[in-house]
Amino acid sequence: MQVAIQGELGSFSHEASLTLLPEGAIVPCAAAGAVLQALDSGRVDAAVIPVENSLAGSVMDFYDLFFAHEFVVERELEMRIRHNLMAARGVMMETVRQVLSHPVALAQCKGFFAAHPQLEAIAFYDTAGAVRHVAETGQNQLAAIGSKQAARQYGASILQEGIEDREESYTRFWLIRRLGSVATEAAPTKLSVAFVLENQPGALLHALNTFAARQLNLTKIESRPMTGRPWEYMFYADVTIPGSKEADEALFDLRKVCSTVKELGRYRVLNPASNR
Repeated sequence: MQVAIQGELGSFSHEASLTLLPEGAIVPCAAAGAVLQALDSGRVDAAVIPVENSLAGSVMDFYDLFFAHEFVVERELEMRIRHNLMAARGVMMETVRQVLSHPVALAQCKGFFAAHPQLEAIAFYDTAGAVRHVAETGQNQLAAIGSKQAARQYGASILQEGIEDREESYTRFWLIRRLGSVATEAAPTKLSVAFVLENQPGALLHALNTFAARQLNLTKIESRPMTGRPWEYMFYADVTIPGSKEADEALFDLRKVCSTVKELGRYRVLNPASNR
């Protein structure tokens, strides 16, 4: 099975895919659009994409592109993100002067850089790509921030583990497939939906009441501007559900008060952070 991810081998998406589809063959892609294009074209069977980080917020590139394609969420994984400082084998902490990583990863390690003022943070396109670069160049003044999977992938040495500022950093990853290729989930616990409201007073209230009336917990709602339609917005919502019957009923009523409703998936969540 071919599974597309954004970024290099050894990225956090790669790590997530090993949990969601351990038998999958990873197909790295440079950008969000390339991941979804690979799935849309049939070049891969599935994709694992990050959709939200508990500290940095939603990954809107994927949300915006996801709505334009016929994909379905099959499963969700909530994964703890641990940032590790690593370098080429034999490099010592004392010689390191520059640290490469993705800007989001660097931003989540501000305390580490404050404690080590001799280190300069350098933005790189990808966490795993940064680890690969420092491992292959072997320069003793270079280090990178990335996952343990990246260290294993490229033979880097971990100089310091868990350098992130806050321990409660989790990322939600979706396992997605093309519409029609996902088996029906027997006991879904979560529903993701996108909808466009009618242009009338109280429209959002009426939409949200379809969930509240059934005692369904809305765990996320976010609005996004619609391309080519100034001042019109798409709403994305996640709702906990006891089963498919309640999801069907809520979607039926939601369609009465919205001009567009698109179900993104009903699925189960693996390793939810709320259980820790």
